Amino acid sequence: MAHIDYFFSVFSPWTYLAGDRLERIAEKHGASITYKPIDLMALFDRTGGTRPAARHPNRMLYRTQELTRWAAHLGMEMTLKPTGYPPNPAPASYAVIAAQAEAASGGGGDVGGLVRSILRAVWVEDRNIAEDEVIRAALEANGFDGNLVTTGLFSGAVAYEKNLGEAIERGVFGSPFYIVRDSDERFWGQDRLEFLDRHLGTL
Repeated sequence: MAHIDYFFSVFSPWTYLAGDRLERIAEKHGASITYKPIDLMALFDRTGGTRPAARHPNRMLYRTQELTRWAAHLGMEMTLKPTGYPPNPAPASYAVIAAQAEAASGGGGDVGGLVRSILRAVWVEDRNIAEDEVIRAALEANGFDGNLVTTGLFSGAVAYEKNLGEAIERGVFGSPFYIVRDSDERFWGQDRLEFLDRHLGTL
């Protein structure tokens, strides 16, 4: 069975636009997914990327146009300029890590749904995903214990740092980024999910 390591930022607009396509592709091919939230700004700093705030206006204008086009193409709601963007991604990332551990131990819950809820909170609801009540609501809406927002802090912080190191070691430089573990095939961007689908079909 194929396995996908999914490296992503909880506030990336491109990750939001991926929607549930990864999960549907994985289900189609009988593949499993490990969700690996990462510190995207630190990743940029360590892999030669440029933080959005430091990018030339030409690039940022094009980014806005592309986001608008993709949101319309996919039929997804999107607030192009969320308040207080970018938010602190750490608390929500820790919660995703803790929820995944709970699900792996038989606790139930939908990790993919949790990730999408957090991204939707940024890009549709314009909420601050660093706030406990926002994270708690996303956890509970996807079948997890809302208390993971606090009980998962320590283990989440440790894993979050490890995810960044692993991402760099394995060639990740942006979000969303998908790596098929057995073949080491890498796919960067929600617009490469079709290629991931095709690749899984060859395994």
